[in-house]
Amino acid sequence: MCGFAGFLTTESGASGSLEAVATGMALAIQHRGPDDAGVWSDAECGIALSHRRLSIIDLSPAGHQPMHSANGRYVLAFNGEIYNHLALRTELAAARQAPAWRGHSDTETLLAGFAAWGVTATLQRAVGMFAMALWDQAERRLTLARDRLGEKPLFYGWVHGAFVFGSELKALRAYPGFDNPVSRDALALYLQHCAVPAPYSIYQDIFKLEPGCVLALDAGGLGSKTLQLEPYWRFMDAVHQGQAAPFQVDAEAVVALETALREAVALQAVADVPLGAFLSGGVDSSAIVALMQAQSSRPVQTFTVGFDEAGFDESPHALAVARHLGTEHHALRVTAADARAVIPQLPAMYDEPFADSSQIPTHLVCQAARQQVTVALSGDAGDELFGGYNRYFWGPRVWNRMKRIPEGLRRGVAGGIARVPGPAWDALGRALPGAHGVARLGDKVHKLARLTSATSLDSLYRSLVTEWPQDAELVRGAARLPTRLDDASLAAGVPEAEQRMMLWDTLTYLPDDILTKVDRAAMSVSLETRVPFLDHRVVELAWRLPLHMKIRDGQGKWALRQVLYKYVPRELIERPKAGFGIPVGQWLRGPLREWAEGLLDEARLQREGYFNPAPIRRVWQEHLSGRHDWTVRLWTVLMFQAWLEGNP
Repeated sequence: MCGFAGFLTTESGASGSLEAVATGMALAIQHRGPDDAGVWSDAECGIALSHRRLSIIDLSPAGHQPMHSANGRYVLAFNGEIYNHLALRTELAAARQAPAWRGHSDTETLLAGFAAWGVTATLQRAVGMFAMALWDQAERRLTLARDRLGEKPLFYGWVHGAFVFGSELKALRAYPGFDNPVSRDALALYLQHCAVPAPYSIYQDIFKLEPGCVLALDAGGLGSKTLQLEPYWRFMDAVHQGQAAPFQVDAEAVVALETALREAVALQAVADVPLGAFLSGGVDSSAIVALMQAQSSRPVQTFTVGFDEAGFDESPHALAVARHLGTEHHALRVTAADARAVIPQLPAMYDEPFADSSQIPTHLVCQAARQQVTVALSGDAGDELFGGYNRYFWGPRVWNRMKRIPEGLRRGVAGGIARVPGPAWDALGRALPGAHGVARLGDKVHKLARLTSATSLDSLYRSLVTEWPQDAELVRGAARLPTRLDDASLAAGVPEAEQRMMLWDTLTYLPDDILTKVDRAAMSVSLETRVPFLDHRVVELAWRLPLHMKIRDGQGKWALRQVLYKYVPRELIERPKAGFGIPVGQWLRGPLREWAEGLLDEARLQREGYFNPAPIRRVWQEHLSGRHDWTVRLWTVLMFQAWLEGNP
């Protein structure tokens, strides 16, 4: 794992001055690569590439970047891992196209592939997670590329006529003269989705390269800002091809899934540095750890974080799974004060406003893992691929009941629900039948009340994944930007609502929220994370699973559970799904109240000029009174305000 940055400009300058600028950009992201630094430039073309290295494969100087191809044509700055790069070397050798290898890094393998097959054909052969910047000295062309599902970040855009790019926004802000203003349109999207969705960024004229895409810019096209953007892999192709060839037999599907996952885990469990895995004790992380341990001759190092706060601690479940599998388990106990101490670090860590509060425990578990290992595998993406989120189960059930009720009556019932304070609903939830009742019932029923305006199941889903409504008129001067959620054609031909929800989540929530959260939390402590579920062959196989092999008898991840139960007893896994959360809402009424009040001060909001204060102040007062749990809405505003304070 690494980080890179660079720029292409028409301004003349000596090579030394170009390299000084690029070095400064890379220095801003040195946490992504503390082991080595490199820079390269061509003053005649106005191009400079810089790199920070976290050594994972080939720790020798042979892995130094930016790296030149053996034929001298290409220069590459690369971030990520190509898990099948040894197989690519074998293919090159068989075709007599392999160079004389200087080392055993995957970066060198990619360069040989580009020379032999071209950029697109090489990326289509590659299995991995990555972002890269490639300069073609023959064609005087810059190419940027990002992995298929969006594991590794890549920003690009324009600063006073220069084309700039890098692994994080910090690198772009370090370019001399950067003064791009905040995009109010993107800010409005952020408030709706808790993250700025690709291809947008929080700044005007700065963008995120979307997953599975290649962007090319010729030196001659710099003045006209002519960019060529093409996909080399389409998630929607995987969806449609999978649904056209579904598994017919349960046993066949389970065997195929286990085989694909074992191979993905085996490929990703290779490193020249210590390696481990996150373990929460849930289905996804337990499955990854079980397959790691089954293929390892020594105990796998596993990591979890336990919280003192009641109702938020899953560490006993993780410990039970770890003991059964025989891993070398590390459990970090975290107090509320420990968690709150992370909050001041978040604006710098996430680089643009980001408001998934599980960013806090994610950072803490990454920090704990980094004390022992340099690489950690995670169970992310299991929910999106195999049907794990609660909305996949109760969303269709709620809509089937809701659509029978006249809209006026729906609104009346919703008003009655909203008038009952959240704590009263929580008390009722604790009294309901079951081992633990229903946790945080108030939050659930209040959210349900806000869904009454839905006109279809798809619009119900969009409401579920939207926090501040689009018509809140919260951001002054904001226009509506289109997102992938607005493109109904993407879900055409996917008949089941549950599968459409999984599709939308994989296209939006997964890269914009989940993968962003993990990348920044991990890289802030120089930890590489890997996601076996996002081996694209596993993704393609997941879409061959019919809905009844994902959701069965009211429970998700049926096929994945059948794989897991071969290694871990069912009783260690079966329990209600819980998120990786902390009680931020309670803290906002208590120890964080003064901090929040300062950021939400009406005079301050007026002076800064981004928000209409009235709706924010109303939500803040309702939250403080306990009538509503507005944690997520408030956290979006607070994270923007804290980010703005650090980036005025």
